[in-house]
Amino acid sequence: MHSLWRTLGRGTLRDIALVCLADAMVGAAFGAIAVSGGLPPWVPVVMSLLVFAGGAQFAAVGVVLSGGAPIAAVAAGLVLNARLLPFGFAIGDVLGGRWWTRLTGAHLMTDEAVAFVLRDDDPRRRHAAFWACGLGLFVSWNAAVVLGALAGRGIGDTDALGLDAAFPAVLLALVLPSLAERNVRNAALRRACVLGALVAVAATPFLPAGLPVLLALIGLVLATRAPAPLPDREVR
Repeated sequence: MHSLWRTLGRGTLRDIALVCLADAMVGAAFGAIAVSGGLPPWVPVVMSLLVFAGGAQFAAVGVVLSGGAPIAAVAAGLVLNARLLPFGFAIGDVLGGRWWTRLTGAHLMTDEAVAFVLRDDDPRRRHAAFWACGLGLFVSWNAAVVLGALAGRGIGDTDALGLDAAFPAVLLALVLPSLAERNVRNAALRRACVLGALVAVAATPFLPAGLPVLLALIGLVLATRAPAPLPDREVR
């Protein structure tokens, strides 16, 4: 812990703790929704341990509770988690070279952990931020899901709590400071974010949950487009 404190600093550790708290509230809501919808308490608990992907878990449980087949629930989770593939390429350096660290890191990879990695350029801090956030989220999420599942039978309308807003609020708070920096790279990222957001909002009324987020990756076209070189001027 002392080593993490020195490497990451008080501010980053505080941010990670707040993210864990926010995600714990969502995890409790997931456990409560699953059980209050009629699933046995062990289902959300085992799913959280083995899958550990909040959006995919909500999508899969939503399909099952609406009467869909288990294969459709699995497909919904896989489609939603497809967004993690480019994340793996972006932060591959923090996972280490051993197969078991890469396997563990892939299981712990979340939007929040990736956001902490991408906001820093120092390799040591990137590595520490990923593992601190990933492990912290794994523990807090699963503990909260257990509590939510136990309390699920006594909760009526879980939507009235508004806990589903915690995910986007946390990610927005993490991303905005980095995008606010004035440089050429962030100008391209801001354009990509705007385009991706517009595509996702436009597609939301027409597509199932999770697919608009994948379509937002269209914004990466602007982020990866290299700026046109300035024309050479003749020296007179």
